[in-house]
Amino acid sequence: MSKQHFGLPKLWVSTRLGKVIMWGSGGTPSRKIQKYFRGNIPWIKTGELTQKYIYDSQEKISSEAVEKTSAKVFPKDSILIAMYGASIGKISILKTKASTNQACAVGQIYTSYIYNEFLYYYLLSQKHELIQKGQGGAQTNISQGIIKNHDFCLPPLPEQHEIVRRIEAMFSELDYAIASLKKAREQLKTYRQSVLKHAFEGKLTEKWREQRRNAINGVSDLESADKLLEKIKAERQKRYEDQLKEWEKAVEKWEADGKPGKKPKKPQEPKQLPNLEKEVLHKLPELPNNWNWIRLGLLTLKVEYGTSKKSLPSGRIPVLRMGNIQNCIFDWSDLVFSNDDEEIQKYFLEKNDVLFNRTNSPELVGKAAIYQGERPAIFAGYLIRINHFKNLVNSKYLNYFLNSFEAKRYGNEVKTDGVNQSNINGEKLTKYPFPLASFREQNQIVQEIEQRLSVADNLEKSIETSLNKAESLRQSILKKAFEGKLTEDWRKNNPELVTGENSAEKLLEKIKEEQETENKS
Repeated sequence: MSKQHFGLPKLWVSTRLGKVIMWGSGGTPSRKIQKYFRGNIPWIKTGELTQKYIYDSQEKISSEAVEKTSAKVFPKDSILIAMYGASIGKISILKTKASTNQACAVGQIYTSYIYNEFLYYYLLSQKHELIQKGQGGAQTNISQGIIKNHDFCLPPLPEQHEIVRRIEAMFSELDYAIASLKKAREQLKTYRQSVLKHAFEGKLTEKWREQRRNAINGVSDLESADKLLEKIKAERQKRYEDQLKEWEKAVEKWEADGKPGKKPKKPQEPKQLPNLEKEVLHKLPELPNNWNWIRLGLLTLKVEYGTSKKSLPSGRIPVLRMGNIQNCIFDWSDLVFSNDDEEIQKYFLEKNDVLFNRTNSPELVGKAAIYQGERPAIFAGYLIRINHFKNLVNSKYLNYFLNSFEAKRYGNEVKTDGVNQSNINGEKLTKYPFPLASFREQNQIVQEIEQRLSVADNLEKSIETSLNKAESLRQSILKKAFEGKLTEDWRKNNPELVTGENSAEKLLEKIKEEQETENKS
């Protein structure tokens, strides 16, 4: 006997997925036998369950692989569910005959009384519950047993079609709204880069500079970049001389103590950096009067790589890594740690340190972030601390420039590409072009940038909130659909399609009759 499930409409019946759907899974032929992967039968892996329909696969197997291994061919319109792994719970409909690996559960609908699109949306609504049932072991696994024993609501067949029609109409409107929101989010990325581009061409502070000019003689009260560069060079030399004095004292103490361990290392003299080549300058935008393109290395005595020691899942001090760099700042949500006193002392971060990502994927290498002193931290080896002169160069100005299109373009020209990763080492970083403006104008530029980016940030937060609401609405639509609320009016207007021979009770009886006939044959 079928049962009426609490919460379902009176005209629906409740059963289990294993009672009305035949479930199985595929297999993986041995890769040692190359001919098994030289056929024309699509072989689908869970990572390919990214769309509602699957028409083809990345790999193909041969009919011999199906005959001699655990691989099976499933009919068109079967339902695929990823049972474990990164894609767990993802669902697709086969639109061709195909085989799968063993991580896919495959539901075959052998009756015309269940609409496969209805089953697809039902399973989509149950994804969270199925994953929850699969928890508890070393790896979450939605086993076939869990799927077979899971409740399944069965409406009359005409209503199944109506439910799918209404879901898809509402999803279509939702998808349009989501696409518009995502487009707006992409436009914000373009806007941010436009803001940075104009900032480092001097356009954001054009009026501000004009206001600095004396109304009588037209002379600006701003310090020129040339004068600031002289100060930077003097600061560079002074800091080196200070380091030299500290080293001399350390050597004296080392000798007085009987020369224990290694002799203190002498600081390196600042490297002389050549002027930017004409071919580099030719590609750079023209700067306002009293600005100059210089080498970034002039802003520092040295750049410094982070720790290469293995980090811990928990500990005293966070170790910031390349993945923590998000939108010019550090994201503190995914951290590793260090308890090593020597490493902590050597790589301890100071407020307004700017760090550069020297190794990453080709599209992400060269991104930068500013440490704002949120909590004590050190930095990992794929990052470079620039150690710029913070009293002469605004840290935020430097950070924003390194994340600008112009810096990215130059980085793409000088990076070294490997397998899936690119690298920009410290020496190449010191040769980056840098737009030097007066310290006062740097500060003003940062204000202008942040005023505009804060508006963009607020818009993006609003977009993200709307996107999250859209996904919640999608789940709400599915919930209402399989509680019968989406088609409540339809049932009232079409009683002949949900009663008598068309009723769900009769539908289930017919399915069981088909099963018995199939079993006898």
